[in-house]
Amino acid sequence: MLMKKLLPYFTLCFALLLSSFIARPAADGYKVGDKATDFKLKNIDGKMVSLADNKAAKGYIVVFTCNTCPFAKAYESRIIDLNTKYAPKGYPVVAINPNDPAVAPGDSYADMQKKKYAFPYLVDESQQVAKTYGATRTPHLYVLTRQGNDFVVSYIGAIDDNSEDASLVKTKYVENALTEILAGKPATTNSTKAIGCTIKWKRA
Repeated sequence: MLMKKLLPYFTLCFALLLSSFIARPAADGYKVGDKATDFKLKNIDGKMVSLADNKAAKGYIVVFTCNTCPFAKAYESRIIDLNTKYAPKGYPVVAINPNDPAVAPGDSYADMQKKKYAFPYLVDESQQVAKTYGATRTPHLYVLTRQGNDFVVSYIGAIDDNSEDASLVKTKYVENALTEILAGKPATTNSTKAIGCTIKWKRA
């Protein structure tokens, strides 16, 4: 008798629990093949930047990075080199700093403005873009390819296989992926593990 009375309660609890899982956005962000939602973030020059701004872009090299992480510093020149090599081919770099400056003071907007890049360096103040992408590290890189009016994720992960010494790199993951993408082929290796510092999320 008691179980019959409690059954509707248990059913409701289970339904609510199930709906919470269904409604919850994917915690791990984009997968290869997903369409990337556009964003509008502030650049270090004070202007707002979105993917739609560059009508000539065939795609983008979106990299979540920062000022303070030793891995981000080690990769800085390589990120600059990627833009130098691929921006003329239609794949410019867009760098995004997702770190909370309250946790990492050297990643404040004022400190970001000390950088002199030939590509946008955007502040993800709400950290929502990083969460949408599923970025967890700095650097964490995403190659997007234009398909009509959409940008589709074609590669996710690390820049190459040696975070410590660029001269000892054996496999250039991003360059290999872009070589195939520019030839009209999908990247053979389209996902690798991002190596870097964890993103400094806002404290609850």
